[in-house]
Amino acid sequence: MFVKVAIDLALDRLFTYSVPVELTEKLLVGQLLRVPFSGRIARGFAMAVETEPPSFKTKPVLSIEDESPFFSPALLKLVKWIAGYYAAPIETTLRAALPAAVLKPSAKPKELLFVEPGDPAAGAKFSARQQELLNDIRRVGGGWMQQLVREFRTTPSTLKALAGKGALVIAPRVSRRDPLAGRRVMPTQPLPLGDEQAAALATIMDMCHAPAPRRPVLLHGVTGSGKTEVYLQAIAQVLDEGRDAIVLVPEISLTPQTVRRFAGRFGDKVAVLHSALSDGERYDEWHRIRTGEARVVVGPRSAVFAPVRRLGLIVVDEEHDPSYKQDESPRYHARDVAAVRASLEDAVAVLGSATPSLETWLNAQSGKFALAALPSRVAGRSLPAVHLVNMEQQAERTGRAPIFSDFLLDAIHLRLERGEQTILFLNRRGFSRVLECGDCGWVAECPDCSVPYTYHQADNCLRCHVCGGWIHVPPQCPNCHSKEFSYTGIGTQRAEAALKRCFQHARVLRMDADSTSRKYAHDDILSAFRAGKADVLLGTQMIAKGLDFPNVTLVGVLNADTSLHRPDPRASERTYQLLAQVSGRAGRAEKPGEVYIQTFDPEVPAIAAAASDKGFDGFARQELLDRREAYLPPYCRMAELLFRAKDIARAQSWAELYAKSLGSWAAKFNAAHGGAELFRVSEAAEAPLAKAEGWFRFQVVVRAPASKDIVSAVKWLQAQRPAPKDLRVSFDVDAQDLC
Repeated sequence: MFVKVAIDLALDRLFTYSVPVELTEKLLVGQLLRVPFSGRIARGFAMAVETEPPSFKTKPVLSIEDESPFFSPALLKLVKWIAGYYAAPIETTLRAALPAAVLKPSAKPKELLFVEPGDPAAGAKFSARQQELLNDIRRVGGGWMQQLVREFRTTPSTLKALAGKGALVIAPRVSRRDPLAGRRVMPTQPLPLGDEQAAALATIMDMCHAPAPRRPVLLHGVTGSGKTEVYLQAIAQVLDEGRDAIVLVPEISLTPQTVRRFAGRFGDKVAVLHSALSDGERYDEWHRIRTGEARVVVGPRSAVFAPVRRLGLIVVDEEHDPSYKQDESPRYHARDVAAVRASLEDAVAVLGSATPSLETWLNAQSGKFALAALPSRVAGRSLPAVHLVNMEQQAERTGRAPIFSDFLLDAIHLRLERGEQTILFLNRRGFSRVLECGDCGWVAECPDCSVPYTYHQADNCLRCHVCGGWIHVPPQCPNCHSKEFSYTGIGTQRAEAALKRCFQHARVLRMDADSTSRKYAHDDILSAFRAGKADVLLGTQMIAKGLDFPNVTLVGVLNADTSLHRPDPRASERTYQLLAQVSGRAGRAEKPGEVYIQTFDPEVPAIAAAASDKGFDGFARQELLDRREAYLPPYCRMAELLFRAKDIARAQSWAELYAKSLGSWAAKFNAAHGGAELFRVSEAAEAPLAKAEGWFRFQVVVRAPASKDIVSAVKWLQAQRPAPKDLRVSFDVDAQDLC
């Protein structure tokens, strides 16, 4: 018997080992093994078992690390698909699919002392303090020794003395690291469904019971239409049938709210997986899923690999969100991986959104995906009234563009008087985007990145939002020595300061990457706002989706143009999605909502569509026509080759070489397909972010009918022209961001 092993190195190949007789009956695909490799002992995963001996001499497997496989056969198939589709090393893909903490010895749970009430020996005598302590411990039913010592202000020696008299039982017990410990979760019951929700649920369950292969379901529901309740009731039915579920959310900031809702319905069956957990919490949650103790998994994109035993349903909430795309190898898209995993395990993928990606929308329109529609809000509530505010006109009156228009200020004032809440969206953190010399025009730029520093007033420094570097604000201009600096551009810190000047008694919370750096910060901010401890929540895109606050009746978008002018073919789509999603935070309960979108160009189609009554259908119809004419996704597949080098000429020359070679491949491909220009290669050009972390960046963009066509061409070229060590080449299949 022989086994093919993926060693924990990025070699992108499998190695064959013989299996000793004593391990033959124990060895399973997906197990972690110890094997000899290049003069040392290495770890690797069993990928396949074979009976035919290879034509070369093999070394034996040394041991099996854990008899329970870390990967099921279906998960291994998924990993292999990802490695092939996204052209990533198999070892890198395995590593992405398994939390690093799971393999860390230090993350394994430790035994702690647990104290329980006992049966005192006959005639045992206790002091008044001891009797009081015993009464307290009986009242709470016992607990961990450290916890009881703190809570009842005693000592371990006192507890042990009581145990010596039989009044307590102290024994070691494994302690679970619970991410929800200390977080209040209120049990909930299923809500009555409206007709549209009931029909959507029926569509999902019909697909769950349909013969394999089962199509993914797009749950297209306007904001506030009750998609989450449909998810909950679909999962409840799947659990009743003995199968498990995974729920993906795009942002860690949404995880606490989502986990609370799912834990309220399914209790201890819910596990959470995300990068903000400690190693111990991740280890325990992963093993709870692996053993079947937890049957509903909630988390961002990496939770798509959760080792559930019998997968029945994968929900991808806000499926359009770009956060589902991994930005390092393997550059997988969790939405697409979810659909493939569901297919491999005879499960159903449910993709939910008010503003679906155009790829998903086209699949639903063509019948490749089933469509379940929720065109109305729950209980007949109306969508918010949306107003576009032309900031050019505001600037003409005052001589400069204000942060808040008069219309928005009046609307905020009205909400403060009524005791209602407001959400303000600005997708740029920091105080000011640029520090500029007022005399000579010098701009403070990061020396390692081709972007200006952003001024952060909170710590009075200049920060680079690409590499994270920072410097103190210079006392004078290094170019002309002037001290006349101007701070241009608006970030969330500046907007917060201006808001507090306008409304001195308003309680304001800011939510961005700076204010949420500590653990549980997302949850704490959102919980405080939900509890009515603030009047205004100001934040970046982490507040733009998935949040449900009944008392929010006003949403203000401070600069709708921020994402519109990015040099990316999806800029219009992303702008519309952001505006529609953040607008949907208003008026989700009985009180009607209102939205003010501040823009310098209200006639841009994406912005105008966000304020029109045509909805997503109207926007998607025109955008798809434009995409078809320009031969852009979803009418083709698009990939990016990014070349990075410390020397600009090095990056440019290799990008040009690859562009030329791929152009020759494209000519042959197109000739073989009747001369139609199906395979297209851009010229080598500086990336929009021309320099990052000291590396110069050039890109080549490739479009073709199928991803496999692009992968074949690039793999051929990489074999013919392997990149030198001083050049980094990344290959992003189905690229979502060309910036």
